[in-house]
Amino acid sequence: MNRLKLIHHTKKAGITTCLLLFWWVANANEAIWKFDPELYKAYEWVTNLHPEKANELLANYKGNVLHKTYVQTLNETLQILITEDHARFTEFDERFKARIKYLEGLPSSAETLFLLAEIHLQRGFCYLNLGQEVNAVLSIRKANQLVTDCQKKFPGFIPVKKTAGAIQVMVGAVPDKYQWFMNLLGLKGSVVAGQKLLSELRVSTSSLSMEASILFFAVKGFLNQQFAEAATGINDCLKEQPNNRLLLFMSVNMLIKDARSEEALQMIHRIDQQTQGLPMHYINYLRGEVLLQKGEYAQSIQAFKKFIEDYPSISFKKDSHFKIALNYWLLNDTQKAKLYFDKAKTTGSAKAEPDKYAHAQLETGSLPNKKLSKVRFSTDGGYYKEAAAVLQTISPADLPTAKEQTEYYYRKARLAHGTGELSAAKLFYQQSIDMTKNNPWYFGANSALQLGYIAKAQKDFPNARKYFELALSYQRHEYKNSIDSKARTELELLNATKTQS
Repeated sequence: MNRLKLIHHTKKAGITTCLLLFWWVANANEAIWKFDPELYKAYEWVTNLHPEKANELLANYKGNVLHKTYVQTLNETLQILITEDHARFTEFDERFKARIKYLEGLPSSAETLFLLAEIHLQRGFCYLNLGQEVNAVLSIRKANQLVTDCQKKFPGFIPVKKTAGAIQVMVGAVPDKYQWFMNLLGLKGSVVAGQKLLSELRVSTSSLSMEASILFFAVKGFLNQQFAEAATGINDCLKEQPNNRLLLFMSVNMLIKDARSEEALQMIHRIDQQTQGLPMHYINYLRGEVLLQKGEYAQSIQAFKKFIEDYPSISFKKDSHFKIALNYWLLNDTQKAKLYFDKAKTTGSAKAEPDKYAHAQLETGSLPNKKLSKVRFSTDGGYYKEAAAVLQTISPADLPTAKEQTEYYYRKARLAHGTGELSAAKLFYQQSIDMTKNNPWYFGANSALQLGYIAKAQKDFPNARKYFELALSYQRHEYKNSIDSKARTELELLNATKTQS
């Protein structure tokens, strides 16, 4: 009798296991999110920044409605983020709201919760890009609530890792002065936790893995300052999709940040060859940056002027006028330099960090040091021989002010760091810190941040912590938000390492 019962239970367990296995196989695509070939083609056009071609395919698509909704929303969001077209957002936002209403009317599921979270998050991205910070935070808060609900009810649903990871990174990177507001809204974030979620999604077989890779490497670069790794990761993605304009755009950004502007210029030329698709006006701003670093001042002026003419937003306009003035200044055309310095004072806003830096320089009322400017731009672009040649010509007479004397040592530190002369770099960074004192110059803060990176790379974790905390201690400088965010991220990484060990 007991043997019969055992056989009965064994058979029942086997049938149950088979049914569960069948259910898992049948629902695997939903849990991972694999688009069918027809929709994936439209999705590729979206991530390649060809919205009209994507729309042609989406108009005739009769497959999975929820998958289609995701692709449509992403298509419209990327158009707003790339063009900053305020008028177009009003049109798209009506569609966002209609989709939210439709999804809220469906039975709650992993997919509906994920889609609702994504639409609210993407609305948040658009609001941020258009300068509507309060609306942005409220949208992100709603997205976070939906993500939390989805993770609790459907822990095996893979796509939500993208939304959760993006929110963790965004909130974790918020400057200290806004953290109280995040806490008030119940938003808590961690760059480290966000990276982990994005990493898990990007190595999956989900159709969203490439998006996760782009976000993952963006965090690697812009927050962790691991530009070489970020550039390599993006370029690996380009091997699979060599003409993907979004990947090319990301590659340009990472290569510039990694002081590889000559390579970035080649990527810009590849983008230039693709004349169809969403206009990428911002690429002319990046072109102007690279040409300024390269010392091709007349071409840089033309690139910045083209950007100013075409770009619909006020962001980066102050800095662009400032950079045009610098180009004329370095060309020894003092009259045109002063004309554009004056234009920069009354143009645009001072919200984006390049615009903040330009505003701070313009407030001084003095023209920048030509030789130090040349050293700065050459070093930033990876043109180290040119930077070293100019440095050798600088004498004490070329540095009449305390700020210029401090910047001189800071530029020597940046050049030594870029060329791998770490002992010299550490000495010059420390000199920059000592000379900055309590002045509102970013030289001390960024010197501390860089010394932290060097110490961390050398596995000197106590000194790394000391320098990252020192970077945070500077209260007034043009790059406080970004330097603070990077220092806090590194301290979080150090804490995570300490906990694991």
